[in-house]
Amino acid sequence: MSDLVNEAVAMLNARLGGKGWPDGRAKFVFRGEGAMMLDAAGARTGDEEADVTLSASPETFRALFEGDLNPTAAFMTGRLSVDGNMGLALRLSSVLG
Repeated sequence: MSDLVNEAVAMLNARLGGKGWPDGRAKFVFRGEGAMMLDAAGARTGDEEADVTLSASPETFRALFEGDLNPTAAFMTGRLSVDGNMGLALRLSSVLG
């Protein structure tokens, strides 16, 4: 896994305060870098089945996690693709930035 994926795992776990994310299982695919899972156990590196998969370039995910890019704007401009449960994807915006 790349340093960016590992940084994203640490950042999401810190934002969640060790409580995990109870709304389902989400996968973040950092194109060319690896993948991260988010579920009730928290964030971790991995590439498993998920209710929703978000895919983007590493630069787009960095901008999302740093709060420099709105998740909805990223989706609407094609920088972020979503496959699966769109309602779940919308709830993820609360932990992204």
